[in-house]
Amino acid sequence: MLLALCATGIVVGALLAEVIVPRINDALSRRRARRKKAPLVGYDPGRERRAEQRARQLLRSCVNEEEWAMYRDLGFVRVWGRGDGYAYLIYPHKPIVAFVPQTRELLNEYCVEFPDMSRPYGSARLPDSDDVLAKWMALTGDEHGLVRRANLHQPGRQVDPKAVRRDLWRLSAWEKTRGGSVSAP
Repeated sequence: MLLALCATGIVVGALLAEVIVPRINDALSRRRARRKKAPLVGYDPGRERRAEQRARQLLRSCVNEEEWAMYRDLGFVRVWGRGDGYAYLIYPHKPIVAFVPQTRELLNEYCVEFPDMSRPYGSARLPDSDDVLAKWMALTGDEHGLVRRANLHQPGRQVDPKAVRRDLWRLSAWEKTRGGSVSAP
């Protein structure tokens, strides 16, 4: 009888060990993970600056000389629409603004986003020049697709209409100094 009780005790102990030991190991590994400090990845303060420099070089290689000079001098790019009588202003990290060049009437704001999904340093924002380039490529490559997918808003929702009109005035003055015209190509 004693032998049977010992055998039963051993079997019950073995079965309990099968259930309890993995739970104990998991609890210990979680505790170790909580106590362990995350490895420090050295923050590089110049990373964003270098990324913007590379983005500017890429933008310059993709757009024409007038658009590059416009971005360099004014901080935005104008893209002519495929239809007659309208154009777009592309700002970094702001909606695309549609307008009528002859009257400077603001038509719509098109909200689109191109997040930086690279790891481990990716953030919600691309460098400014990359954001402008992504919008430029989307507009020049598939204007109607971009307009269809974008969130459409009335002028003034996110971009101040006074600032846009000031930028349109700056653009016309900039074109006059360069000998350009306000009409579509």
